[in-house]
Amino acid sequence: MDILSILLGVLFVLNLASAAVVIFLERKDAGATWAWLMVLFFIPLLGFILYLIFGQNLSRKRLFDWEEMKRIGIEDLIQRQITALKEHRFSFSSDTTYIYQDLIYMHLINNEALLTQDNEVTVYTHGEDKFNSLLKDIDSAKDHIHIQYYIFKNDTLGRKIVDRLTYKAKQGVKVRLLYDEMGSRRTRRRFFKDLLTAGGEVEVFFPSKIPFINLRLNYRNHRKIVVIDGKVGYVGGFNVGNEYLGLNPKFGYWRDTHLRIVGSASLAMQTRFILDWNQASKSKKIAYNMRYFPQSQFKGQAGIQMVTCGPDSEWEQIKNGYIKMISSAKKSIFIQTPYFIPDASLLDSLRIAALTGVDVRIMIPNKPDHLFVYWATYSYIGELLKAGAKIYIYENGFIHAKTIVVDELISSVGTANIDVRSFRLNFEVNAFIYDKSLSERLSTIFMSDINKSKEMTLAIYNERPMIIRFKESVSRLISPIL
Repeated sequence: MDILSILLGVLFVLNLASAAVVIFLERKDAGATWAWLMVLFFIPLLGFILYLIFGQNLSRKRLFDWEEMKRIGIEDLIQRQITALKEHRFSFSSDTTYIYQDLIYMHLINNEALLTQDNEVTVYTHGEDKFNSLLKDIDSAKDHIHIQYYIFKNDTLGRKIVDRLTYKAKQGVKVRLLYDEMGSRRTRRRFFKDLLTAGGEVEVFFPSKIPFINLRLNYRNHRKIVVIDGKVGYVGGFNVGNEYLGLNPKFGYWRDTHLRIVGSASLAMQTRFILDWNQASKSKKIAYNMRYFPQSQFKGQAGIQMVTCGPDSEWEQIKNGYIKMISSAKKSIFIQTPYFIPDASLLDSLRIAALTGVDVRIMIPNKPDHLFVYWATYSYIGELLKAGAKIYIYENGFIHAKTIVVDELISSVGTANIDVRSFRLNFEVNAFIYDKSLSERLSTIFMSDINKSKEMTLAIYNERPMIIRFKESVSRLISPIL
């Protein structure tokens, strides 16, 4: 009994210490704080272990640093753009960028997201089209290929890409590949043996320091970035795996959105890749070289800011960008997301938009790939239905796109889902696009997808069975830590 009493006492002290850290030191969101306190209260020992793995706060840690950024001149360009906006002498290439200069200013101040206005953008919604284009650009590479994915699988598609990269490395092209350990947990380093032998380099983001135990399990690099020769960039929702070609029977057709960007925005993506690579690499860090930032005269017209966020940031940059876009809406807001778990601020902004007559439409999947997230999503769409928003359940396979289009004038496409994990825990990247024709294109795609969807009305939602209501309630309760 004495030993048991001692163990219980130690457990109580550990729980108390964990609670103190959650409340007083970490300064988490109130919802996440209460969720963690419930975990600690109901499952004391396991809850403490889970907190060590999932509850760390990285916001005060400087994870990404590249002193040579000053040599590129990015910091100087950012300051010049900020000053020009303040003094009302910024040169806008279109009326759209002029209208949304306050959003542009916020991203400059909050995220150092340089505005580029010479981009040509191609939108891909089918995996086969996207990867055929990517493979073609890989084949055309002359100097370097920087490729980063959250998921990179050892399957038919993954092997095809690695084979092409290996061939280019043998030709003398510098190939660097970065993947996330958690997202690619079934991928082993030996899969890249031929690429490494050919001179390519491969790094893993936040690898396990102890076998089978990763204390950074909750913080993953969810970005998908490819930069080729500093001129062509890819960003969006597709990872590397057969399911993204629609070959997984569980999901069927895979509907996603990805961008191919030719323009100066690719240089911003290059900077982001180098920052991520240098964080992951111990001995093969990238030094500044003009080969990675070639001076080219791009002929595109789309304005783009590449905005990133992560748990190391004080602000939730992508979420703040969404809220600013939503609050500016006069006519319409079209959102496609596989997970919809907004916090109070984002939910309120959408609710207010719907209540003021803005055409708010949200499209989500008809099948889950994460059960708790799926049912939490349903609990939130119920609130927006009451405010007059329209909800569509995509039924032609699985929709994984992360897009938002406002007034058919501005849009955002990237890797961030509308959930707490993307806004606060994952490392993400989104292209904020100031271009009317491209936004109209994304709007047209949304409308086309409606034809493959079923509308969820308030009447249908209210008729859901009790077991579904129970699942929603439980899932919503833990949604701050999903």
